[in-house]
Amino acid sequence: MNYETTISGYETMTPLEDETAARKRRAIWIAALAILVAVLVGYTLYSGTSASDAPAAGTGKGAPTVTVIIPGRQLVQGSVSATGTLAARREMPVGAVGEGGMISRVWVEPGSWVQAGQVLASVERSVQVQQTSQLVAQIAASEADARLAQNDLDRAQALAGRGFVSKAEIDRKTAQRDAARARVRVVQAQLGENRARIGRLDIRAPASGLVLARNVEPGQVIGAGSGVLFRIAKGGEMEMKAQLGEADLARMSVGLSAVVTPVGSGKAFEGQIWQILPVIDPQSRQGTARIALGYDAALRPGGFASVDIKSGTAEAPVLPESAVLSDSRGNYVYVVGGDKKVVRRDVKAGAVTDKGVTIAAGLQGNEQVVESAGGFLNPGEAIIPKLAKSSK
Repeated sequence: MNYETTISGYETMTPLEDETAARKRRAIWIAALAILVAVLVGYTLYSGTSASDAPAAGTGKGAPTVTVIIPGRQLVQGSVSATGTLAARREMPVGAVGEGGMISRVWVEPGSWVQAGQVLASVERSVQVQQTSQLVAQIAASEADARLAQNDLDRAQALAGRGFVSKAEIDRKTAQRDAARARVRVVQAQLGENRARIGRLDIRAPASGLVLARNVEPGQVIGAGSGVLFRIAKGGEMEMKAQLGEADLARMSVGLSAVVTPVGSGKAFEGQIWQILPVIDPQSRQGTARIALGYDAALRPGGFASVDIKSGTAEAPVLPESAVLSDSRGNYVYVVGGDKKVVRRDVKAGAVTDKGVTIAAGLQGNEQVVESAGGFLNPGEAIIPKLAKSSK
C-alpha cells in the first residue's frame, strides 16, 4: 500500500530560483555598504576643520571673529569745518547829513564802484541857490560901505593935520570903518555857511568801495531821520562770519588760512582769519571767527557758505568713523586686551578728515582697535581678533 505525504507551506526551490535570490541578497548588501561609506565620508568632512579655524585657547566656545586695526600715528593736517554767512568786512551806512529836501537825482546803482567823495544822490537846492545870490549881493554892498568908510577916514586924517578935524572925529570915523569891514566878514561867513549847507545836500561816499544797497529814489523827501540811504562795502572787501563751537574756537588764532565755498558755487576762495570775536553766544554755545576775503562777484553779502580752516599739522592716530562710538559719556572705542577680550577706551575725537577721525587723546596708536563691530560687542566679551589687511 502506497502513502503520499504532502507538507503544506513548503515547496522545493529549483536551482534557477536559488541563484536569483542570491543576486538580490548581494545587491542589498552592496547598497548598504555604499550608504555606510557615504555616511563616513560626510562625517569626516564635517569634523575635519583645520586647527587654524578652531577658537583660540581661552577665548571661549563660540567667540566671534572680529576685524581689528592698529592705527599707528600719522601726520595729519588739522582742519575744522564750519558754516556761516558772508558779509562786507567793513560796511558803511550812508544817510543824509544836512537838513535834507527832495531828491532830484540818484547817480549810482547797487553793484557800482565809487570813489571817496563821489556824489551818490543830489537834493533839489533852488532855495539855497537864491540864498547864496542874496548873500553875494550883501557882501558887495558891505564891501562898498567899508570902502566909503575908509575914504572918509582918509580925508578926516588929512584935515586933522591942518587942524580942521578933531581927534574925536578921527576916532569916530575909524570905528565906522572897522564896523563896515566887520559887516563884510559877517556876510562872507554867512555865504560860506550857505555854501557848506548846499554841499551837504549832496550825499557822498565816505570812502571808496562797492555799493551794496540803494534805498532812495528821485522825488523822495529825506531828512535827518530818513535812515540809511546807501550801504557801501569799503574797498569791496568781504568776509565770512564762521560759527564755531567752543572747543573748535579755542584752536583758532588770527592768521590761520581757510578755504570758503559759497552755497551754490563750485568755486572756493582763499582767506584767513583776521578777527576772533571775544563773546560766546549763551544759547548756541558758539563763537564767531571772521575770515577776510577779497572781492568776487560770487561772494554776496548775506549768503551762506562753508569753510575749511587749516589749524596746523600734528601726529595722531586716525581711525575710520565706524570704529568711533559715542554715548552719554562721550566718544569711545573698543580695544583688544591681552586676554582677547574687548575693553572700552574713552577717547577725544579731533577733526574729521578724508582719512577718518583724528584721535586727539585716549590712544597711543599701537593698540588693536575694533574696526566696525563695536556696536554689537560688550566690554569684557571674548573675541577672535582678525587683523585687517591694511594694518598688517
